[in-house]
Amino acid sequence: MRARSLRRYSPAPRRMPSVEEELAERLARGEEVILATVIKLDGKPPSRAGAKLLMSRTAMLAGTLGCSEFDSAALSDATATADSGTPQLRTYHHDLGSIEAYLEPHSAVPTLVVFGATPVSRAILAWAPELGFRTVLVETRPERLKGQVWPGAVTSLGDLASMIGPDVYVVHTDHDAFDIVDALETILPLEPKFVGLVGSRRHTGHHLDGLRAKGVSEDVIARIQTAVGLDLGSKTPAEIALSILAGLVAARHGRTGGRLADR
Repeated sequence: MRARSLRRYSPAPRRMPSVEEELAERLARGEEVILATVIKLDGKPPSRAGAKLLMSRTAMLAGTLGCSEFDSAALSDATATADSGTPQLRTYHHDLGSIEAYLEPHSAVPTLVVFGATPVSRAILAWAPELGFRTVLVETRPERLKGQVWPGAVTSLGDLASMIGPDVYVVHTDHDAFDIVDALETILPLEPKFVGLVGSRRHTGHHLDGLRAKGVSEDVIARIQTAVGLDLGSKTPAEIALSILAGLVAARHGRTGGRLADR
Protein backbone atom coordinates (compact mmCIF):
# COMPACT_ATOMS: atom_id res chain seq x y z
CA MET A 1 0.00 0.00 0.00
CA ARG A 2 1.44 3.32 -0.99
CA ALA A 3 1.86 5.60 1.96
CA ARG A 4 -0.16 8.78 1.81
CA SER A 5 1.95 11.86 1.64
CA LEU A 6 1.45 14.29 4.46
CA ARG A 7 1.34 17.93 3.57
CA ARG A 8 2.80 20.34 6.03
CA TYR A 9 0.62 23.24 6.85
CA SER A 10 2.07 26.45 8.13
CA PRO A 11 -0.09 28.35 10.57
CA ALA A 12 -1.82 31.33 9.02
CA PRO A 13 0.05 34.54 9.73
CA ARG A 14 -1.44 36.60 12.51
CA ARG A 15 -3.47 39.44 11.07
CA MET A 16 -2.15 42.81 12.12
CA PRO A 17 -4.81 45.11 13.55
CA SER A 18 -5.92 48.00 11.38
CA VAL A 19 -5.31 51.57 12.45
CA GLU A 20 -8.98 51.88 13.40
CA GLU A 21 -8.88 48.70 15.50
CA GLU A 22 -5.68 49.73 17.26
CA LEU A 23 -7.05 53.22 17.91
CA ALA A 24 -10.26 51.82 19.40
CA GLU A 25 -8.35 49.40 21.63
CA ARG A 26 -5.97 52.03 22.97
CA LEU A 27 -8.72 54.57 23.56
CA ALA A 28 -10.67 51.90 25.42
CA ARG A 29 -7.67 51.55 27.74
CA GLY A 30 -7.51 55.31 28.21
CA GLU A 31 -4.11 55.66 26.50
CA GLU A 32 -2.77 58.84 24.92
CA VAL A 33 -2.30 58.52 21.14
CA ILE A 34 -1.84 60.76 18.10
CA LEU A 35 -3.51 59.94 14.78
CA ALA A 36 -1.95 61.36 11.60
CA THR A 37 -4.03 61.36 8.38
CA VAL A 38 -2.92 62.44 4.89
CA ILE A 39 -5.38 65.04 3.59
CA LYS A 40 -3.53 66.50 0.59
CA LEU A 41 -0.79 65.47 -1.85
CA ASP A 42 1.48 67.70 -3.93
CA GLY A 43 3.37 66.03 -6.76
CA LYS A 44 3.64 62.24 -6.73
CA PRO A 45 4.80 61.34 -3.21
CA PRO A 46 4.79 57.68 -2.08
CA SER A 47 1.50 58.13 -0.25
CA ARG A 48 -2.24 58.45 -0.80
CA ALA A 49 -5.02 60.61 0.54
CA GLY A 50 -6.49 59.04 3.65
CA ALA A 51 -3.35 57.14 4.66
CA LYS A 52 -3.13 56.96 8.45
CA LEU A 53 -0.44 56.50 11.08
CA LEU A 54 -1.21 55.92 14.77
CA MET A 55 1.51 56.96 17.22
CA SER A 56 2.36 57.37 20.85
CA ARG A 57 4.80 60.12 21.80
CA THR A 58 7.72 57.81 21.13
CA ALA A 59 6.63 54.99 18.81
CA MET A 60 4.67 54.15 15.69
CA LEU A 61 1.77 51.88 16.64
CA ALA A 62 -0.09 51.06 13.45
CA GLY A 63 -0.39 52.13 9.81
CA THR A 64 1.85 54.33 7.67
CA LEU A 65 1.72 57.63 5.84
CA GLY A 66 3.33 55.90 2.89
CA CYS A 67 7.07 55.81 3.54
CA SER A 68 9.57 55.85 6.39
CA GLU A 69 10.47 59.49 5.76
CA PHE A 70 6.89 60.67 6.29
CA ASP A 71 6.39 58.36 9.27
CA SER A 72 9.58 59.54 11.00
CA ALA A 73 8.69 63.19 10.37
CA ALA A 74 5.23 62.71 11.88
CA LEU A 75 6.66 60.90 14.90
CA SER A 76 9.04 63.82 15.51
CA ASP A 77 5.95 66.07 15.78
CA ALA A 78 3.97 63.69 18.01
CA THR A 79 5.08 65.07 21.38
CA ALA A 80 4.45 68.70 20.44
CA THR A 81 1.01 67.76 19.10
CA ALA A 82 0.14 65.84 22.27
CA ASP A 83 1.32 68.74 24.43
CA SER A 84 -0.78 71.22 22.47
CA GLY A 85 -3.96 69.19 23.00
CA THR A 86 -5.33 70.48 19.66
CA PRO A 87 -5.14 69.14 16.08
CA GLN A 88 -2.22 70.33 13.97
CA LEU A 89 -1.53 70.54 10.23
CA ARG A 90 1.95 69.55 9.08
CA THR A 91 3.60 69.36 5.66
CA TYR A 92 6.17 66.64 5.03
CA HIS A 93 8.48 66.60 2.02
CA HIS A 94 9.90 63.85 -0.18
CA ASP A 95 11.95 63.93 -3.39
CA LEU A 96 8.84 62.91 -5.34
CA GLY A 97 6.46 65.35 -3.69
CA SER A 98 4.94 66.38 -0.38
CA ILE A 99 1.93 65.59 1.79
CA GLU A 100 -0.19 67.60 4.17
CA ALA A 101 -1.09 65.64 7.28
CA TYR A 102 -3.71 66.27 9.95
CA LEU A 103 -2.36 65.30 13.38
CA GLU A 104 -5.11 64.65 15.93
CA PRO A 105 -4.18 64.13 19.60
CA HIS A 106 -6.27 61.92 21.85
CA SER A 107 -5.47 62.69 25.48
CA ALA A 108 -5.06 59.99 28.10
CA VAL A 109 -8.20 59.39 30.12
CA PRO A 110 -7.74 58.43 33.78
CA THR A 111 -9.03 54.98 34.64
CA LEU A 112 -10.98 54.48 37.86
CA VAL A 113 -10.82 50.84 38.92
CA VAL A 114 -13.74 50.05 41.22
CA PHE A 115 -13.56 46.79 43.15
CA GLY A 116 -16.75 45.17 44.41
CA ALA A 117 -20.32 45.08 43.08
CA THR A 118 -21.85 47.09 45.92
CA PRO A 119 -24.44 49.87 46.21
CA VAL A 120 -21.56 52.33 46.68
CA SER A 121 -19.80 51.14 43.54
CA ARG A 122 -23.05 51.40 41.56
CA ALA A 123 -23.26 55.11 42.34
CA ILE A 124 -19.55 55.64 41.66
CA LEU A 125 -19.81 53.89 38.29
CA ALA A 126 -22.81 56.04 37.35
CA TRP A 127 -21.23 59.38 38.22
CA ALA A 128 -17.50 58.94 37.54
CA PRO A 129 -17.74 59.28 33.72
CA GLU A 130 -19.31 62.70 34.19
CA LEU A 131 -16.14 63.66 36.07
CA GLY A 132 -13.84 62.52 33.28
CA PHE A 133 -12.99 59.01 34.47
CA ARG A 134 -13.13 55.82 32.45
CA THR A 135 -14.40 53.13 34.81
CA VAL A 136 -13.57 49.45 35.20
CA LEU A 137 -15.61 47.30 37.58
CA VAL A 138 -13.79 44.33 39.11
CA GLU A 139 -15.82 41.63 40.83
CA THR A 140 -14.30 38.19 41.32
CA ARG A 141 -17.48 36.79 42.89
CA PRO A 142 -19.77 36.08 39.92
CA GLU A 143 -22.77 35.41 42.15
CA ARG A 144 -22.82 39.09 43.12
CA LEU A 145 -23.41 40.07 39.49
CA LYS A 146 -26.38 37.77 38.94
CA GLY A 147 -29.92 39.09 38.90
CA GLN A 148 -28.80 42.73 38.59
CA VAL A 149 -27.74 45.01 35.77
CA TRP A 150 -24.04 45.84 35.99
CA PRO A 151 -21.59 47.09 33.38
CA GLY A 152 -19.29 44.40 32.01
CA ALA A 153 -17.07 43.38 34.90
CA VAL A 154 -13.55 42.01 35.09
CA THR A 155 -13.90 38.74 36.97
CA SER A 156 -10.25 37.67 37.09
CA LEU A 157 -7.49 39.71 38.67
CA GLY A 158 -5.09 38.30 36.09
CA ASP A 159 -6.95 40.14 33.32
CA LEU A 160 -6.82 43.53 34.98
CA ALA A 161 -3.40 44.90 33.98
CA SER A 162 -4.11 44.57 30.26
CA MET A 163 -7.30 46.63 30.51
CA ILE A 164 -6.07 49.87 32.05
CA GLY A 165 -3.82 52.68 30.97
CA PRO A 166 -1.04 54.49 32.80
CA ASP A 167 -3.24 57.00 34.67
CA VAL A 168 -4.95 54.85 37.32
CA TYR A 169 -7.14 55.55 40.36
CA VAL A 170 -8.46 52.77 42.58
CA VAL A 171 -11.32 52.38 45.05
CA HIS A 172 -12.22 49.12 46.80
CA THR A 173 -15.80 49.35 48.02
CA ASP A 174 -16.19 46.09 49.98
CA HIS A 175 -14.01 45.60 53.07
CA ASP A 176 -15.55 42.12 53.52
CA ALA A 177 -14.31 40.81 50.16
CA PHE A 178 -12.24 37.65 50.60
CA ASP A 179 -9.51 38.69 48.13
CA ILE A 180 -8.82 42.31 49.05
CA VAL A 181 -5.15 41.59 49.70
CA ASP A 182 -4.76 39.85 46.33
CA ALA A 183 -6.61 42.68 44.58
CA LEU A 184 -4.42 45.36 46.11
CA GLU A 185 -1.28 43.32 45.51
CA THR A 186 -2.28 43.15 41.83
CA ILE A 187 -3.04 46.84 41.41
CA LEU A 188 -0.30 48.47 43.51
CA PRO A 189 2.58 47.64 41.11
CA LEU A 190 0.73 49.68 38.46
CA GLU A 191 1.49 52.75 40.62
CA PRO A 192 -2.04 54.18 40.89
CA LYS A 193 -2.27 57.86 41.72
CA PHE A 194 -4.96 57.17 44.31
CA VAL A 195 -5.87 54.07 46.29
CA GLY A 196 -8.86 54.05 48.62
CA LEU A 197 -10.43 51.31 50.72
CA VAL A 198 -13.94 51.77 52.11
CA GLY A 199 -14.15 51.12 55.83
CA SER A 200 -12.52 52.28 59.02
CA ARG A 201 -9.12 51.04 60.14
CA ARG A 202 -10.97 48.71 62.51
CA HIS A 203 -12.46 46.95 59.49
CA THR A 204 -9.51 47.20 57.10
CA GLY A 205 -6.42 46.99 59.34
CA HIS A 206 -6.08 43.23 58.91
CA HIS A 207 -6.02 43.66 55.12
CA LEU A 208 -3.11 46.08 55.46
CA ASP A 209 -1.39 43.55 57.71
CA GLY A 210 -1.92 40.98 54.97
CA LEU A 211 -0.08 43.23 52.53
CA ARG A 212 2.78 43.60 55.00
CA ALA A 213 2.97 39.81 55.30
CA LYS A 214 3.38 39.65 51.54
CA GLY A 215 6.31 42.06 51.67
CA VAL A 216 4.59 45.25 50.55
CA SER A 217 6.60 48.19 51.87
CA GLU A 218 5.26 50.61 54.47
CA ASP A 219 5.56 53.62 52.17
CA VAL A 220 3.27 51.91 49.64
CA ILE A 221 0.79 50.87 52.35
CA ALA A 222 0.77 54.43 53.68
CA ARG A 223 -0.67 55.60 50.34
CA ILE A 224 -3.84 53.55 50.86
CA GLN A 225 -6.60 55.81 52.17
CA THR A 226 -8.89 54.07 54.62
CA ALA A 227 -11.38 55.32 55.47
CA VAL A 228 -11.69 56.89 52.01
CA GLY A 229 -13.50 60.05 50.94
CA LEU A 230 -14.06 63.54 52.27
CA ASP A 231 -15.78 64.09 55.60
CA LEU A 232 -19.31 64.93 54.48
CA GLY A 233 -21.12 63.04 57.21
CA SER A 234 -22.10 60.47 54.56
CA LYS A 235 -24.45 57.66 55.57
CA THR A 236 -26.24 56.33 52.47
CA PRO A 237 -24.43 54.54 49.61
CA ALA A 238 -25.00 57.55 47.35
CA GLU A 239 -23.59 59.94 49.95
CA ILE A 240 -20.57 57.69 50.49
CA ALA A 241 -19.99 57.55 46.73
CA LEU A 242 -20.22 61.34 46.57
CA SER A 243 -17.61 61.76 49.30
CA ILE A 244 -15.27 59.29 47.55
CA LEU A 245 -15.61 60.99 44.17
CA ALA A 246 -15.11 64.41 45.76
CA GLY A 247 -11.87 63.09 47.23
CA LEU A 248 -10.83 61.69 43.85
CA VAL A 249 -11.39 65.01 42.14
CA ALA A 250 -9.41 66.78 44.87
CA ALA A 251 -6.55 64.29 44.51
CA ARG A 252 -6.56 64.64 40.73
CA HIS A 253 -6.11 68.40 41.05
CA GLY A 254 -3.63 68.27 43.91
CA ARG A 255 -6.07 69.49 46.56
CA THR A 256 -7.03 68.10 49.94
CA GLY A 257 -10.68 69.17 49.93
CA GLY A 258 -12.36 71.42 52.48
CA ARG A 259 -14.64 74.43 52.36
CA LEU A 260 -13.85 77.05 49.73
CA ALA A 261 -15.01 79.71 52.19
CA ASP A 262 -12.17 78.69 54.49
CA ARG A 263 -9.46 79.19 51.87
